[in-house]
Amino acid sequence: MGSSRLSVSLTGMNAAKDFQKGNLAAFLNVYLLRNIIFFFFLLRWTRKAVLQLKGRGIIGTILDAYNYVRRVGWGLFLRSPGVRSKIQKDIDASMVKLEKKLVPRGPGISHYLTLPKEGWSVTQVTAELEKLGQMEHTRWEDGFVSGAVYHGGQDLQKLQSDAFNRFGVSNPIHPDVFPGVRKMEAEIVAMVLSIFNAPQGAAGVTTSGGTESILLACLSARQKAFHERGVTEPEMILPETAHTAFRKAGEYFKIKVHLVDCSAPSYQVNVRAVARLINSNTILLVGSAPNFPHGIIDDISSLSRLAQKKSLPLHVDCCLGSFMIPFLARAGFPTEPFDFSLKGVTSISCDTHKYGFAPKGNSTVLYRNTTLRSYQYFVSANWTGGVYASPGLAGSRPGALIAGCWASLMSQGESGYVEACHKIVGTAKKIEAAIHENPALCSDLTVIGKPLVSVVAFTSTTLNIYDIADTMSAKGWHLNALQNPPGIHIAVTLPTVAAVDKLLADLVTVVEEEKDKERVRVAEGKGKKGPPGGDAAALYGVAGSLPDKSIVVQLAKGFLDTLYKA
Repeated sequence: MGSSRLSVSLTGMNAAKDFQKGNLAAFLNVYLLRNIIFFFFLLRWTRKAVLQLKGRGIIGTILDAYNYVRRVGWGLFLRSPGVRSKIQKDIDASMVKLEKKLVPRGPGISHYLTLPKEGWSVTQVTAELEKLGQMEHTRWEDGFVSGAVYHGGQDLQKLQSDAFNRFGVSNPIHPDVFPGVRKMEAEIVAMVLSIFNAPQGAAGVTTSGGTESILLACLSARQKAFHERGVTEPEMILPETAHTAFRKAGEYFKIKVHLVDCSAPSYQVNVRAVARLINSNTILLVGSAPNFPHGIIDDISSLSRLAQKKSLPLHVDCCLGSFMIPFLARAGFPTEPFDFSLKGVTSISCDTHKYGFAPKGNSTVLYRNTTLRSYQYFVSANWTGGVYASPGLAGSRPGALIAGCWASLMSQGESGYVEACHKIVGTAKKIEAAIHENPALCSDLTVIGKPLVSVVAFTSTTLNIYDIADTMSAKGWHLNALQNPPGIHIAVTLPTVAAVDKLLADLVTVVEEEKDKERVRVAEGKGKKGPPGGDAAALYGVAGSLPDKSIVVQLAKGFLDTLYKA
């Protein structure tokens, strides 16, 4: 039987056609894949552009772009060879000066860089501790320090020391070994929840301080959004005056941070601007009661309504308000709604180690329900060391601090905190009134906003406020310098109450001295503004004049490095 066979040339032609078809299919697949990738890329950046325009508006977006280009341009300029070497020389000189101030050396100062060959006696250790305690420092004991030391008195300090002695080796990670610590911690949370009008079923944990409390609240909100809504590019919206721990949380937990203006005259967060910035990636809204820079309480009621409307968590930072703001009304002072009595508030941070007068290293983060708290938990079910669970960032924690906190709260009681509120806030009102009414102050200083709690911030349009800060420092005062706008604040504590008259007298003197310097400069034809006179004026002069903050960042990192030089 015969068979027909294609010629070699025809077979080759068919193979070539098949090859061309294969190449065309492969090309079309690559082309299609490229177009799909480009489409999603375009869709992603179009969405980002739309959200940017929605949140910031056309003018705001243009300003953001301008500021970005300006920062980049200044950054390139500051990194140019000639400029960079000059700046580095100035930074190195500043670091040498700082080290001389923070790390004293010379006769009579010993430095211990290795373990002693033989352990010291109790007498030797006690003597050295005494010397360390007497090192030259700003006299917080006399009320010369803004905030920092929230001292409840010598009797309370003795009680805290006794609590430390009793629970010095305890660790709440072992509740079966230290049941008393577990009980005290739970009671601390319950007591703080009660003063913030928490509903039935509310929950909380103790932490090492306000920063950890804020970090955990942000972590909880991020985890909630991920598990309940599948949010993988989380964003949170906060006032520009909110504590910088929120920015730290953004960096640590990869949460995009939107900052909202808090402009004059109220210096409260612009709630309309907050609303415009909300999108499907938003995981948290933030308000302060009060904020650290100016002592202003944000419009928490409006934020609460917005949070409810958008079904978003709202965190209220009461770390500084602490045990002052819940007792304002009972102490006879005006207040504003800020706590769980507002339905939209889902979490609150409160430092017990501030106006709760507990030992440093104590704070709380509170939640409207246990589900919100559970999102901050960490559990490892398959670790070879056994099942591991911790409520927050730390594993082991000092039970002695919990005991000291519990002892402080029980010792003070509601009446003690009302009395402290009356003294502290009353003193803040006295400072505010002096700046408003004293002829020697009111023509040059202006109170920022309407503070209701323990912080009073002020600025000046006629004098360099940082020169005032530096001159007050030369007189022994440790006040807080602010920026955007330039200012100073005083956070009143119980020691400040006894020193307020001297504070105001020195402030009057310093303002007059600065005015005299100004008059001399004008008479000499040098102009009103002189060169920076001290550390604050120099630092914030640089920070305010340059859109690129890399120099300030480098100085700050150098400061941190200096802290660990033995």
